Amino acid sequence: MFPHRLTDRCAFDIARTMLDGFNRHYRLFSETNRGAKRRFEQADWHGQQRAQRERIEFYDIRVEEAVEQLQQEFDTAHLSDDTWQQVKLHYIGLLVNHHQPELAETFFNSVTTKILHHSYFRNDFLFVRPAVSTEYIENDEPASLPTYRAYYPTRETLHETLLRIVDNFQLKRPFRNLELDIGAVLEALQHHVGDLVRLRANFQIQVLSSMFFRNKGAYIIGKIVNGFAETPFALPVLHGEDGLLVIDAALFAEDDLLMVFSFARAYFMVDMAVPSAYVQFLRSMMPRKPRNEIYSALGLQKQGKNNFYRDFLYHLRHSSDKFGIAPGIKGMVMLVFDLPSFPYVFKVIKDFYPPQKDTSRELIKSKYLLVKTHDRVGRMADTLEYTSVAFPRSRISDELVAELQHFCPSQIEVDGDSLVIKHLYIERRMIPLNIYLQDAVPEQVQHAVIEYGNAIKDLVAANIFPGDMLWKNFGVTRHGKVVFYDYDEIEYITDCRFRRVPTPRNEEEEMSGEVWYTVGPKDVFPETFGPFLLGNDAVREVFMKHHGDLLDAAFWQGHQARIRAGHVHDVFPYEQHKRFAHHRAGMA
Repeated sequence: MFPHRLTDRCAFDIARTMLDGFNRHYRLFSETNRGAKRRFEQADWHGQQRAQRERIEFYDIRVEEAVEQLQQEFDTAHLSDDTWQQVKLHYIGLLVNHHQPELAETFFNSVTTKILHHSYFRNDFLFVRPAVSTEYIENDEPASLPTYRAYYPTRETLHETLLRIVDNFQLKRPFRNLELDIGAVLEALQHHVGDLVRLRANFQIQVLSSMFFRNKGAYIIGKIVNGFAETPFALPVLHGEDGLLVIDAALFAEDDLLMVFSFARAYFMVDMAVPSAYVQFLRSMMPRKPRNEIYSALGLQKQGKNNFYRDFLYHLRHSSDKFGIAPGIKGMVMLVFDLPSFPYVFKVIKDFYPPQKDTSRELIKSKYLLVKTHDRVGRMADTLEYTSVAFPRSRISDELVAELQHFCPSQIEVDGDSLVIKHLYIERRMIPLNIYLQDAVPEQVQHAVIEYGNAIKDLVAANIFPGDMLWKNFGVTRHGKVVFYDYDEIEYITDCRFRRVPTPRNEEEEMSGEVWYTVGPKDVFPETFGPFLLGNDAVREVFMKHHGDLLDAAFWQGHQARIRAGHVHDVFPYEQHKRFAHHRAGMA
């Protein structure tokens, strides 16, 4: 039980110090986000990518700083349970008028678990559930912007209002022809919703006050409200090859927005004083999008992890099926399991690997970190990394327990009625591409093979070589996108050496069943991919028609040269045909 009286002055000082640590984190986080607008205006693409990578590390650095300060100033390792209970109560009091209370609670959890060395699921002093409501928080500081701006156009002033919406972001780089772009936006809107003949009394356009920056794009996000109908929209703003800005497309369907905010893309940079208000607004546009994925998409991946874990515990309480080995070909370095009623898979690094896998636990973890900090271009699934997760033993199949005991004994321990896994990754469940192709009709085979090749080419453009390109390492999402999810062999394209297979010098070499030429550790021979990938005639026909260039070393060498020359490629989160016709040619 919590004490009725807060009598420990030390407890208040600890709570204040911890909140100061969080406030410092969010201030630095916000400064980086605000800088995204300047970097976009200056076309500083390398700076934008660097800021996105570095921002991911901010949270852990601030947590370590807070832990060190608390240990030095308060000898926190030797505080009583009563003091820790008072720390939490004081902390709740300090959050009453805070603009990011849910993030501050998560920060409290991160710091406290490091100090007390207790597992998240057993600690009585954590915010297992939110203690402070995030409803109706608004930034009331005099110079602050509201979460969103509302505009009230008539049918006659709609064009002028859209111009004003764009102008209000005050981008310090001119548009090529904003009038033309707005006309294309209105044409796309009419195509999507039909003629806006009947404007209701509450007709308005609500636009989030910050643009959303990612890689080489900036997005205006909002919704059109007309009576009971709400139409979400995203307007991507890009640099043309002449350096002038263009609105490249107008996206109105929920599925389009889901692709923009996909779990397989890098996190946005958004200047927001009240993150929960942004999440609430975005959820009204994408009700099928889990709250945790929206937090992550906004760059708040630790909050996304916290929300996901709460959702996971809630699901466990309201389900009864058992965890089992995931369908598909078993991996060499990862043991993968799932809960059929839950749309995610759980991946544990094995303790040992076959001889052909020259790797280690630390190397595998470094590959997953690379993916976390890299531009995922819509083709690499985001992963949630956890330590010391307790699973109810009664919910785990005996077959899975046996597999864990055999392949991952160092990663499991029994704690009462729980099986604790010391380290694991969690990803969105997808249909493994090899399984999808087995059951696919010809039209689906064609689509999947084309998507597979497109996925590899998008990864190549982002300086990623998948390493193991077998079908089983790719999955099909609910939107039909092909996404890569096996990261233990990925490399930077610029670190690889793409070669043609040498011409045999004599008949003995030509007839040899073994590799007779020297192969370095980073050597890749694209023409040898075929025998492993194209055994199915139907698959081979489609692949060779659309992606035969992937078997040519020159394709890979060409991209390698462009990347080394400093070119930054951006993969758009919408289809080519959705781009405005006057922009489709000649974009930078």
